[in-house]
Amino acid sequence: MQPNIRPEIETNYNTMSKKGAQIFAQKIKDHPKGTFGFATGSTPIGLYKELVDMHKKENLDFSGITTFNLDEYYPIKRESEHSYYYFMQKHLFGHVNVDQSQVFLPDGAAQNPEEEAQAYETKIHQSGNFIIQILGIGLNGHIGFNEPGESFVAETRYVPLTEITLNANAKHFPNPADMPHHAITMGIRSIMMAQHILLLVSGEAKAAILRDSLFGPITPLVPASVLQLHPSVIVVSDKEAASLLV
Repeated sequence: MQPNIRPEIETNYNTMSKKGAQIFAQKIKDHPKGTFGFATGSTPIGLYKELVDMHKKENLDFSGITTFNLDEYYPIKRESEHSYYYFMQKHLFGHVNVDQSQVFLPDGAAQNPEEEAQAYETKIHQSGNFIIQILGIGLNGHIGFNEPGESFVAETRYVPLTEITLNANAKHFPNPADMPHHAITMGIRSIMMAQHILLLVSGEAKAAILRDSLFGPITPLVPASVLQLHPSVIVVSDKEAASLLV
């Protein structure tokens, strides 16, 4: 394994979530006015629950930080229960003392998604480098909505969702007609600007793609493989996801 990649293999999803939250919380304590990158999906929900508990029980302070999320569906209104804005409020931001004026996600209801992507990229650059960016990984190796074959140098942009991603996310949309087929996503170039990457991976289904991402060729066909080039990647996984790393 590359020396820049630090594996933290935990027993199960709960202990994995606690470990990830401890790492992230320490970065907030060390950089109380820093900029932090967040992700959605089922994997970080446990981490966010732990952060809420730390805020309530240990006074973990979110008041000075600025937050950016990786992506948002398009088109979608932020009030929709399927939006990533709603997700973040439900699982984290609505339960801690974050300054809501410093919470940034792409606007899934913007009139022009390409212009919104450019504006979001500008905000990212103006904020300075992220202290740490939370990432999950898709079954096809995507990070954010950067699908296989996309350029490693891409910045925030408007993208179509692949069939494998649509199928994976369909469970969140009881009515298929409600599911957006596009998104605005932070690009790999933008993600790689973070000082640290916190990659969360859970479950046996992710074992093969995690192995390929960390040990396989560095190729846009496996977007997460670019993390081998990042100076500081912390991989927090359960035993099932890490089963092919040894």
